[in-house]
Amino acid sequence: MSLTSILFIVFVVIVGIQLIYYSTFLFSFVIQRAETKLKKHIPLSVIVCAKNEAENLEKNLPFVLKQDYKNFEVVLVNDSSSDETLEVMKRFEAESDNIKIVDVKSNEAFWGNKKYALTLGIKASSNDFLVFTDADCKPNSNKWLAQISSKFSNQKAIVLGYGAYSKKKYSILNALIRFETIITALQYFSYAKIGLPYMGVGRNMAYRKELFFNNNGFNGHMAIKSGDDDLFINEAANSKNTEICVTKESFTISEPKKTFKDWILQKRRHVSTASFYKTKHKILLGLFYTSQLLFWILGVTLVILGYNIQWILAIIALRFLIQLLCFGFTAKKLDDANLIFFAPFLELFLVTTQLSIFIANLISTPKHWK
Repeated sequence: MSLTSILFIVFVVIVGIQLIYYSTFLFSFVIQRAETKLKKHIPLSVIVCAKNEAENLEKNLPFVLKQDYKNFEVVLVNDSSSDETLEVMKRFEAESDNIKIVDVKSNEAFWGNKKYALTLGIKASSNDFLVFTDADCKPNSNKWLAQISSKFSNQKAIVLGYGAYSKKKYSILNALIRFETIITALQYFSYAKIGLPYMGVGRNMAYRKELFFNNNGFNGHMAIKSGDDDLFINEAANSKNTEICVTKESFTISEPKKTFKDWILQKRRHVSTASFYKTKHKILLGLFYTSQLLFWILGVTLVILGYNIQWILAIIALRFLIQLLCFGFTAKKLDDANLIFFAPFLELFLVTTQLSIFIANLISTPKHWK
């Protein structure tokens, strides 16, 4: 058997793996409708941890305080900021009766560790149901808390929301960030729906305080400076206690990174954190990424070699059809449908960027929390 024949067989297997993944995503999450059954307003504590975020707090905190929700407090955690973050918090506290401030001083043992600051915020919260967001995020509507809290139940102690990024015209970086955000959401929502929850985003998630302390908080990974969101979910979430919330009213919107350098550094932190996931999750996520990379490498190689070109093009077309179907429905559900026609190009860009990030992380460790 020739080398090209072996490459062709491997390529068929790789595309088969991709089709299995996308079909699983399609039927577990993509084609399911988002429910909007609101329940009684349970008491909530919204926790916002901020480090040097004075400007973002001024801009976004009013959207949190104006939520159409009867019973909630906002716990503002100042994580040893060197700007006017604390002063901004105090100004909002003076104007509102449901704000609580936790001023975290520098601690040599936990320097630069957001998990330490978050833990103090969680301890200071008055309610059992906690909702988390970041200072650079704003709710997409005044029904954000109502939508997120509606997913809690006697069994469901974790709610995974969607943290979108604002759209910028004529920006390749912005399109790439939004594309990667949708692909990541497609995976963690799909895995949660099939009973294998593995992560959430700190921009928009919720869980019970009781669950946090029953799992010893962040103690299992306190030494890892990143992962206050995904590592805790990876550790505490299971098929019975996790729900997702994907109604448009439940989204949060963040400002994306403005330079490739800043975005790459952010992605390096995320990738380094993923190495601490449970083994089953690392295998599934690694197989998906590897199959993506090999699809492009083998597909391009076989087209250049001209081997069984009609079959190769047909297989490539089938894979793109299923991918675009899956991505298209997801992008529409997550209110970003204008990326659909650019998906193949953005995927190629993202896959090659991720490969460079993996290599960079092997050479040096990325920096963490500001």
